[in-house]
Amino acid sequence: MTRSLKKRALRAGTALAFICILGGVPIVAAGAAPSLQTGLKVFVIPKNLGNSYFTTSDSAKSGGAIAALNELKETGTETSGTSATPASQIPAIQAAITKGANILLVSATDASALCPTLNSAMSKGITVVTYDSDAPACRDLFVNQATAPGIGAGQVDLLAKEIGGAGQIAIVSAAASATNQNAWIGFMKKELKKYPKMQLVKIVYGNDDPTTSTQVTQGLLQQYPNLKGIISPTTVGIAAAAAVLDTAKYRGKVQLVGLGTPNSMKKYVHDGTVEAFQLWNPADLGYLAAYAAVNYASKVITSARGQRFTAGKLGKFTVGAGKTILLGPPYTFDKSNVDKFNF
Repeated sequence: MTRSLKKRALRAGTALAFICILGGVPIVAAGAAPSLQTGLKVFVIPKNLGNSYFTTSDSAKSGGAIAALNELKETGTETSGTSATPASQIPAIQAAITKGANILLVSATDASALCPTLNSAMSKGITVVTYDSDAPACRDLFVNQATAPGIGAGQVDLLAKEIGGAGQIAIVSAAASATNQNAWIGFMKKELKKYPKMQLVKIVYGNDDPTTSTQVTQGLLQQYPNLKGIISPTTVGIAAAAAVLDTAKYRGKVQLVGLGTPNSMKKYVHDGTVEAFQLWNPADLGYLAAYAAVNYASKVITSARGQRFTAGKLGKFTVGAGKTILLGPPYTFDKSNVDKFNF
């Protein structure tokens, strides 16, 4: 045997002995990327079905959560109730658990109401990831669209610029129990301290329902004839409010800002009813949430701060404080750019 062959035999023998010592378990080389599980049953449970925002964030066609799950070779199903209430959403969560869910992706309608069901899921080993709206006490991770201070302050600053920092304003929110809405409104109130001449006269709730949002907006205009501006941090609410303001009586006289989708707001931007509004790409939010959930369920990451993973086309992300993953800052849409987007 040549010296070269002896060396190869010695290395092979040493490796075989090492494997035998470990009971035949192969060793993954240092630096090798851990693999993701496939075939996981994932249920995507938005606040409600039929909401254009969640249709974008969840569907395969838009590149949302189901698209990501298809890429990862998981079984993805969108399901929920038809109204944005815990009474409508909880049965969908319970049904998903019964059907053998491995992962629940949930936009929480009401954190306290959902927690008993979500905690029950987690006790069964089901991964629970919230997106869009959080339930901090009963989930493994939260995928946040942007920071609450950034959203809240950004809305106030945008409206202040449009109304000259003075006048009566109101807020058209979604449900009174929505954790994301309430967090944003809390930071709006803090930011308003910078504008002593702006007065928040009322907060109303449209429950992410077009008819209700229209009615509460009309009620504000009747109750406060000197109203100068409205903030609606909900895609359903801002579209409904814009439709109400899209008349000669209010257009350009009552300013409207908030969180909306470009497709629902283009008309109002071009006819002058709305100068600017903000949002992020909801499809990216759902896509990121799906990748985060599969990485967690596959034990590639944990909830610990500093854990890093790759979310397909979106690149690398890091788990931050409070078991939260941040998509990025909100984006401002106006006449100069709104036509460049299609969602």
